[in-house]
Amino acid sequence: MSALSTTPRTSDNALDREAMARLVAEDIPAGAFVNLGIGQPTKVSNYLDPEHGVTLHTENGMLGMGPQAHDEDIDPDLINAGKIPVKETPGTSYFHHADSFAMMRGGHLDICVLGAFQVAQNGDLANWSTGAPGAIPAVGGAMDLAIGAKQTFVMMNLRSKDGTPKLVRECDFPLTGVGCVSRVYTDAAVFELADGVVHVRETFGIDAQDLARELDVDLQGPLDTAATGNTSGARTTTGAR
Repeated sequence: MSALSTTPRTSDNALDREAMARLVAEDIPAGAFVNLGIGQPTKVSNYLDPEHGVTLHTENGMLGMGPQAHDEDIDPDLINAGKIPVKETPGTSYFHHADSFAMMRGGHLDICVLGAFQVAQNGDLANWSTGAPGAIPAVGGAMDLAIGAKQTFVMMNLRSKDGTPKLVRECDFPLTGVGCVSRVYTDAAVFELADGVVHVRETFGIDAQDLARELDVDLQGPLDTAATGNTSGARTTTGAR
């Protein structure tokens, strides 16, 4: 395993949400079929390069979703799962909600990008409830996506509003999926999760050693891509589904 000292600090400042979305978009391989969860992940659609042929799927029955629509481009009947107006891309298709979930559950999506309340170092995901009394459940299709997609990425701030880290040794919120998260994008760092170990790929505005002192997880340096075959976002066309 590589040492934390080998982790590059690629920015002097923490990333804002737009920069996080841009980074996720750059890491999605060409030709991938992807679902973007509601909240922060929906911003990723605005930064995908059309030349890379990434196809976006929505829970509400759309394959070929484009970026967010504005002004005269808004069609009130054309929205994503988060009810945000979006554009079409050439070849967009529409289908029943049940067919959409069949795609999600059938392993036909290469990647899903979800928000989270907590992610554990073993890849457990908690993103539908804090467990607070009277909280409104908000599962949606997150459970289907987290387990059905070939890879689950999380996009979140590293800390909650009260400063509590959201990357934890063990989730204490109700779980959405078990051992399903492979990569976490945050404002402070990108983490890759493998075999119960959290690898710090790169940091923003903070050194990896300082992160290790703040987080109660086992941190290691960047994942050895040569040994694992993980290309960490290199743009290669996905296989046939």
